[in-house]
Amino acid sequence: MMGILACGGKPDAASPKHAGQFRVALLTPGPISDQAWNAGAYAGLMRIKDSLGAQVSHVQTKTPAEFEENFRQYGTQGYDLVFGHGFEFQDAAERVSAEFPRTVFVTTSGGRTGPNLAGMDFAFEEGSYLAGMAAASVSKAGRIGAIGGADLPPVKASFAAFEAGARAVNPGVVVIVSYLGSWDDVSAGKEQALAQIGRGVDVIFQNADAAGLGVIQGARERQVLAIGANANQNGVAPGTMLGSVVIDLPHALLTVAREVRDGKFVPRVISLGSRDEVVSWTGSPALSRPVPAAVALRIDSVRARMRAGAFRLSSASAPHK
Repeated sequence: MMGILACGGKPDAASPKHAGQFRVALLTPGPISDQAWNAGAYAGLMRIKDSLGAQVSHVQTKTPAEFEENFRQYGTQGYDLVFGHGFEFQDAAERVSAEFPRTVFVTTSGGRTGPNLAGMDFAFEEGSYLAGMAAASVSKAGRIGAIGGADLPPVKASFAAFEAGARAVNPGVVVIVSYLGSWDDVSAGKEQALAQIGRGVDVIFQNADAAGLGVIQGARERQVLAIGANANQNGVAPGTMLGSVVIDLPHALLTVAREVRDGKFVPRVISLGSRDEVVSWTGSPALSRPVPAAVALRIDSVRARMRAGAFRLSSASAPHK
């Protein structure tokens, strides 16, 4: 039996645990219809259900009070593993994990650990650096933009890496960065995209979850290029998408869940990136403005060095999460 909540609410207390059944829950900060960060995590939850035969549950939360309340309810119900999907879940997970030592709490984009607490650190800045190289190579105006849902450390790090990659191709490129203060306001995303386009930007990298769909919409209407984040969004607006910085969240979440189920889990910061084939830059097959061949070769070379662990972004251009 499976209890799933796909929107705001509380964990389903009506789904009893079958003897010996592995139970996994997911808290997301936004809707799983965003075709990005939250959708990828939910796909991971479904993969855990299908691959491990787990009983799963999901709830969308919006405030720190809801983070803590739902963590606590899943702990009370005896869930084996609870994911808090985002940097912002760390405080609540750290507080609640101490109360439920038999439940493992994991925060994505988190760096805190405890006896039953771990973080997953995605090297999103690696793909962002490659995206910056691509963006600078196709920008006719020499002005590119980045729009985030909020100025959280992982988002700021990815934008710093995006700028560093762009400057590696065009040292004089201008990068305009904006934050929406929302992850799900599609209208705000579109408005900010139009504002940046009004300032001469002709390529926009968005990392704004559902609000990012508004950014893509604005880019498509004004016939400039957009870059997707967290999932492969190249099909959202074919011809508009230069590419996407992708995190293979289903693979990452399943890997952790399997460790917990098998009793092999060790609390730690789980770092995943290009070397693990979890983070990647995926160019669009339907480019309206293709990346020049010489830059494409440079991107391939840097990608290979990242996968080999031989490429390191400086702390100034890509701060740690």
